[in-house]
Amino acid sequence: MAALFEPFKLRGLTLRNRIGVSPMCQYSAVEGVPQPWHLVHLGSRAVGGAGLVVAEATGVTAQGRISPGCTGLWNEAQAAAWAPITAFIKSQGAAPGIQLAHAGRKASDALPTGPKKGQLPDEEGGWQTLGPSALPFGGYERNRTPKAMDQGDIDGVREAFVAAAKRAQAAGFEYLQIHAAHGYLMHQFLSPLSNERTDQYGGSFENRARLLLDTVAAVRAVWPDQLPLAVRLSATDWAEGGWNLEESIKLATHLKKAGVDIIDVSSGGLTPAQKISLGPGYQVPFASAIRENAGIPVSAVGLITDPAQADAIVMSEQADQVMLARAFLRDPYWAVNAAKSLGEPETCKLPVQYARA
Repeated sequence: MAALFEPFKLRGLTLRNRIGVSPMCQYSAVEGVPQPWHLVHLGSRAVGGAGLVVAEATGVTAQGRISPGCTGLWNEAQAAAWAPITAFIKSQGAAPGIQLAHAGRKASDALPTGPKKGQLPDEEGGWQTLGPSALPFGGYERNRTPKAMDQGDIDGVREAFVAAAKRAQAAGFEYLQIHAAHGYLMHQFLSPLSNERTDQYGGSFENRARLLLDTVAAVRAVWPDQLPLAVRLSATDWAEGGWNLEESIKLATHLKKAGVDIIDVSSGGLTPAQKISLGPGYQVPFASAIRENAGIPVSAVGLITDPAQADAIVMSEQADQVMLARAFLRDPYWAVNAAKSLGEPETCKLPVQYARA
């Protein structure tokens, strides 16, 4: 069997293959509530053979949303709307996952599908953003300066992740990921480029990692023991003086001890000054280094498009799983077609309703 189609066990959850759908913002929610679009978008990828389908970055508070169109899990109405989506994903043989997030200083962003660009001011439906320090992101057409978080803000965010994790379980999710990448709040605390604090949350590696590690511990305490907990990391800021791979490896060892089961390894997003070297599988070496040096399973992401390429990543043990985004946007049945391409159509089939295709 192709390595890509071997089952993958994380705690009490067994995924039918090593193919996951990465979280992708759809900017289609209403007051944080997922819509029929989300059922079709996520459900069709489950129909298409993915083993894991992860819902988009979902705000743990209204203030933590990236945009007004982003999904949330800060109230019961949102949790109730997620339930039929997770049920359908499971009915198609895939595991439903969700990425819990707080955008920090990158929140209050205009919908990319609309006429406005950059961050929204209050008079256009925007809101006050938060961050470890009062430093704007700087890469927007219009910028907001975040409020430097006080202890009450920090405690509130941690507890919001815990409350959202409980709602995620009630909604039927089986895989939970904490977003600590792409320049959002947890990443902002990790990187010295965005964190200029002089208290217990700034300065040293241990201090900059404190919020994430405290949040992981609090979430792990309420998330069921039999279900996996993941963290998405940006392995490097791709910028001088920023967060780097060595720190990511060190952090991954701490996360493993805290009960994290897998690291989803991405990069960048913290600063507009980043200089990224793009190419097929360009982030796979980061995943491989974390896997080897921290001794924790990893997912690889980033310009993974070809079935043979994806299979080779898993076969060579550079990663335990591949997560695809744009490839699944182009082809919801990427997994089924990959099985055919690799000469193993029996390992991943379309549902009976589509059998004549």
